[in-house]
Amino acid sequence: LYCIREEIGREFKRHSRILPHLAEGASIITTSSIEAFSPNAHLLDYAATKSAIVGFTKALAKQLAPKGIRVNSVAPGPVWTALQISGGQFPEKIPEFGKSTPLGRAGQPVEVAPVYVFLASDEASFITGQTIGVTGGK
Repeated sequence: LYCIREEIGREFKRHSRILPHLAEGASIITTSSIEAFSPNAHLLDYAATKSAIVGFTKALAKQLAPKGIRVNSVAPGPVWTALQISGGQFPEKIPEFGKSTPLGRAGQPVEVAPVYVFLASDEASFITGQTIGVTGGK
């Protein structure tokens, strides 16, 4: 429960501080996870937190749309980060990390970053309340 309280509390605090400074046309992008949609039984608190962020994103998008502020989320799947090799994965599972995706591999951070850039750009001016998965097809 600590993870849930900290993650969601952080989202509320962060956004309540920045909202007064955002003008029409601004974009807020949260980070969820594939775990929000396909939870692992061993990651209960993490999956619940990421699911809550999806709901937070959708509700905040509806709240801010009349002000012309878009709110979306990115939900990465298996992506190689420092987290995987520092305890985010069971050591015996690291060689297989990401191989269960239809693309047969884990993603790289450079493959996730462009989605954030797109959502922040004017090209995404008619997108709000959405979660975009970067999951290798999973």
